[in-house]
Amino acid sequence: MRVRSFASSLLLFAAMGLPSLALAQDAAKPIEKQLGPAEIIMPHITDSKSIEYPCFRGVGEWACEHTFATHNVTIAGHTFDMGLTKHIFFMLLSAVVVCILLIGAARSHVKATKEVGRPRGFAAGLEAVILYLRNEIFIPVLGPHGGSKFVPFCLTLFFFILLCNLFGLIPYGSTPTGNIAVTATLAICVFVVVEVAGMRTLGKGYFGTIVYWPHGASPMVKAMTIIMTPVEIVGKFTKPFALTVRLFANMLAGHVVILALIGLIFMFGWFLAPAAVLMAIGIMLLEILVAFIQAFIFALLAAVFIGQIRMAHH
Repeated sequence: MRVRSFASSLLLFAAMGLPSLALAQDAAKPIEKQLGPAEIIMPHITDSKSIEYPCFRGVGEWACEHTFATHNVTIAGHTFDMGLTKHIFFMLLSAVVVCILLIGAARSHVKATKEVGRPRGFAAGLEAVILYLRNEIFIPVLGPHGGSKFVPFCLTLFFFILLCNLFGLIPYGSTPTGNIAVTATLAICVFVVVEVAGMRTLGKGYFGTIVYWPHGASPMVKAMTIIMTPVEIVGKFTKPFALTVRLFANMLAGHVVILALIGLIFMFGWFLAPAAVLMAIGIMLLEILVAFIQAFIFALLAAVFIGQIRMAHH
């Protein structure tokens, strides 16, 4: 990376006592600027209007860049860019890949079942994963009566978040779940589903999840409603907040550590490359496990919150 630095050249050549003509000519020459941690880390973990793709232009340049078009929309006097960004692109790609994998596996399952009476290959493995999550994880916390209708939502969360997490671990990829706006939107979706599930299941009893009122208790205990009602209301919003921060922080932290280790090579020289690369590979392998764990935890907590509000009347 090169920048023009007139002030630096001026001081350097003045100290050397060179003629003013040579000073004026050399001051315009670009000088090298060392890459710092911000230049190495920030472009990967932040959103942008451009993405990189494989392209060989020389020994030191292995990527080309595509910039998405800007589509401005004015709403209530404010202009918003509704065009694609890097994170939106990889979210859409994750959704497409999930649809292809699951729909393709379902069709393969049906075909193989008709031919040999059981699924084969990838469809059989995916069926085992889905059945385990459904029967052993989600149904027990969602509740036996009507809880199964929320399983597709929880499974969709798991596979979509998993793909978003994994795309950040491949070359030229990016992690949408490392963007707090993305994780907040997912948490808002969970919040809406949880509250709607409570309304449909509890009916009028749903207000009991907002206003604390112990029926049949003494007046002294009922007076606690002044304190407990705000606590109940705040609790409704702390759950999606926890979902937002947990996923965002875990996915962001791992990428920052990996990029910081790689950045040590550019900051201190290639003699540090073997140790930095080995440590980065170790963290990368750990991040694969984290990608699965965080997708599982997000979907599991969504199921827990739905189950809690559905069984609030108990």
